[in-house]
Amino acid sequence: MLLTKSQLNKATDKDLSQAAEAIKAEITKRASNSKEKAMKELKAVAAKHGISLDALLGGKPAKAGAAPKAPRAKKAGKVRAKVAAKYANPADASQTWTGRGRKPLWVADALAAGQSLESLTIKA
Repeated sequence: MLLTKSQLNKATDKDLSQAAEAIKAEITKRASNSKEKAMKELKAVAAKHGISLDALLGGKPAKAGAAPKAPRAKKAGKVRAKVAAKYANPADASQTWTGRGRKPLWVADALAAGQSLESLTIKA
C-alpha cells in the first residue's frame, strides 16, 4: 500500500480526492495499455497464420490486399399470410388451432378423452 492508515487519516479531503483521481487515471491507462498489447499479440498470431484479425473475428477469410467490406443491411423478412384456423374447441369456439406447431392443451385433452381430430375440424 502506498500510504499507511495513519497517513490516510492525516490527509485532507482534497489530498484524498486527488489521490483517488490519480489512481483511477492509472487504472484506466493500464487497462488501455493491456488491451493494446493484447491486440498486437493477436494480430501477430493471425499474421503468422496468413489471416487478418478482422477476418478471424468476422469468420470470413479475407482476400490478400482486399479492403474490408462494409456490413450489409439485413433484408426484411418475408411477411407471411395468416393461416386459417382448421380446428376449434367445441366447448369454447374462440379457441382455435391451425394444425401447425404444438397442439394446444384443449386438443391434447380432447384426443386423450377419445375424440378424434376430425371431430374438432371447423365445418365450413
